[in-house]
Amino acid sequence: MKHVIALDVGGTGMKAALVGADGTLLYEARRATGRERGPDAVVESVLAFAADLRAYGEEHLGESALAAGVAVPGIVDAENGIAVYAANLGWRDVPMRRLLGERLGGVPVALGHDVRTGGLAEGRIGAGNGADRFLFVPLGTGIAGAIGIAGSIEAGAHGYAGEIGHIVIRPDGPDCPCGQRGCLETLASAGAVSRAWAAASGDPEADAADCAKAVESGDPKAVAVWKDAVDALAAGLVTALTLLDPRTLIIGGGLAEAGETLFTPLRAAVEERVTFQKLPHIVPAALGDTAGCLGAGLLAWDLLSTEVSA
Repeated sequence: MKHVIALDVGGTGMKAALVGADGTLLYEARRATGRERGPDAVVESVLAFAADLRAYGEEHLGESALAAGVAVPGIVDAENGIAVYAANLGWRDVPMRRLLGERLGGVPVALGHDVRTGGLAEGRIGAGNGADRFLFVPLGTGIAGAIGIAGSIEAGAHGYAGEIGHIVIRPDGPDCPCGQRGCLETLASAGAVSRAWAAASGDPEADAADCAKAVESGDPKAVAVWKDAVDALAAGLVTALTLLDPRTLIIGGGLAEAGETLFTPLRAAVEERVTFQKLPHIVPAALGDTAGCLGAGLLAWDLLSTEVSA
């Protein structure tokens, strides 16, 4: 059965799959990255995982993988196949495409940025399926974005397109590690809501999920924290849709797990702010934590179709 290898490398864990030509997950597996052993060990963990997946395909699917796709965090030079920098993994300038290709016997390898790769999957086969223009915004520890245009993701001239988390919403707001103040992700990420709710509730262990539950039960302090985050998020999203005019706005990540506790006020807050702009469909992400892995599979199949057409 024809298939490709797909790998999604996170800060603490890796998700992997063998993906069929129609996008079917033929086999799935997970492993720790082992980042406590250092960046070289993480790279070796990725390579060994890919090699084991190849062996599994040969044994159970009757043939070797035709290609591989890998999604990694941080700064990525997808064109040259280099994982430039990832703070949470400690690596710099890793020639991931070359290393994986060598470990996998010379098959073609595609490298992608984790958020853009997840966005590719959400746009093509997830919540944005059928939308010619979409914006994927996962709300996690920080906030990132992926700009979808006609079935592909716009990386930008230098690979930095979509960094909506660093739009300045409140110039007098909290310091951001990027060097600015009042960035969207300092105000509206799951991390930001967790910090604000821990302070407001007096419970240092409280997080965004706890805040959402308190909102649902009508806690006025939680409602105030939540409203502040939703207002900031709406301001950032309206800036983005003013520039990009997406047909669909896909919201994912940990904060989106609050469901309509997030989406009902968010849709209302965005609608209040638009003037001439067209309102996009604002929908929750559909693929959950499999998006990066599915997207890596799509990158691999895209690589093969490009080679055939060439």
